[in-house]
Amino acid sequence: MSTIRTLVSAALLFSLAATATAAASKSTAPEKKRPAAKTTLAKAAARPAQESSVVVVRGRNGALRRVALVRAEPTRPSFGQLSGLHDVVDALELKSGVALVLDQDTNEVLFSKNAQAVLPIASLTKLMTAVVVTEAGLPLDELITISDEDIDTEKGSRSRLKVGTTLSRGDLLHLALMSSENRAAHALGRSYPGGLAVFVAEMNHKARELGMRDTRYVEPTGLSSANQSSARDLATLVKAALDHQIIRELSTSHEYEVEVGNRPVQFRNTNGLVKSPEWEIGLQKTGYISEAGRCLVMQAKLAGRQLIMVFLDSAGKYSRIGDAERVRHWLTESTAGVPSLASAKPKL
Repeated sequence: MSTIRTLVSAALLFSLAATATAAASKSTAPEKKRPAAKTTLAKAAARPAQESSVVVVRGRNGALRRVALVRAEPTRPSFGQLSGLHDVVDALELKSGVALVLDQDTNEVLFSKNAQAVLPIASLTKLMTAVVVTEAGLPLDELITISDEDIDTEKGSRSRLKVGTTLSRGDLLHLALMSSENRAAHALGRSYPGGLAVFVAEMNHKARELGMRDTRYVEPTGLSSANQSSARDLATLVKAALDHQIIRELSTSHEYEVEVGNRPVQFRNTNGLVKSPEWEIGLQKTGYISEAGRCLVMQAKLAGRQLIMVFLDSAGKYSRIGDAERVRHWLTESTAGVPSLASAKPKL
C-alpha cells in the first residue's frame, strides 16, 4: 500500500509541475521572444541525453519546483590505475598505488609497495623547484610580478594570484611550497636567470646530480603529466631538500597572508597533518593532477625514528592522509612487527 501511495504522490507532483510550467509559459513568455526560446530549446535538445535529468521537488515553503540533475563527468583513471598498480595488495591495505617508508639515517626500508614504478608526480615537482631556487642563492626580497605567462594553460586551474600581483621571491617560494600555488612556482622558474628553459634544465641537472635516474621535469609546477619520478627518487629529493632550513620551514608553515590587489589574502597549507599534535613533520609536499592521483611526501619523526614517507597515485581526496595515518598507527601502536616486503602481491 505504501508503495502505491508513493507512486501516486510522485505522479501527482509531476502533473502539478507540468500544469504550473504550462501556465507560467502562457502568462510570461511574450510572443516576440518565442523564436529565441525555440533556439535555446533546440540547443538543449542537441546535448547528450545522459547529460542531465529533471526531478520535481517540494521546497521549504511547500512550492513545487523542477531541478536539473547534471551527470558528473567520469573521473579519468590515473597512470597507476591504468598500469594495474592498484591491483597489488599490501599488509597495511593502503589506498596509494605506490608507497615507500624508509629510515632517513640508515636508509633501511620499512615498507615498500611498487616503489620502482615511474609515475607523474604532480605538485611534488615544486620541491625540486624550491631546491633549485634556494641553491641558486637568488635574493628572496627581489620583487616578481605575476604575468600572463604564469597562467595555467595545461589544466586551466585557477589561482588567487591575479596577473599584475607583485610579490617577493620569498613570498612566491612560501606559497609554492605551502599552498602549492601554481602561478607562484611558474613565476619562480620564469624569473630565473636565463629564463624558464634554463630553470627546467637546472631541475633535471640537479636530479642527475642526486642520482635520481627515474626522474624527468618539463616545467616547474607539476601540472604536466610529463613530470615523472619514482618513490625511491622522491625519497632522495626529500633528503636533499631537508638540507635547507627555509624549505623545511615554508613547507610546514600552517598559513600565510600576502597582499593581492591591495587586499590581504590568506593561504593555508594543503596538508592538514602539519597542524596535528600527533605528527612531528619536518618537511612535506602534496600534489594532485588526475594522471598522478593524490600524492604526498613527508619527513617526520615517528616511534623515535626520523622517517621519509612517499605516497603516490592515491585514490580518493583524503586517502593519502589516511595512508599516512595507517603507517603512523602501524609504527607506533602495532606489536606485530614490520610487514614482510614480499607481502604485496597481485589481487587474485
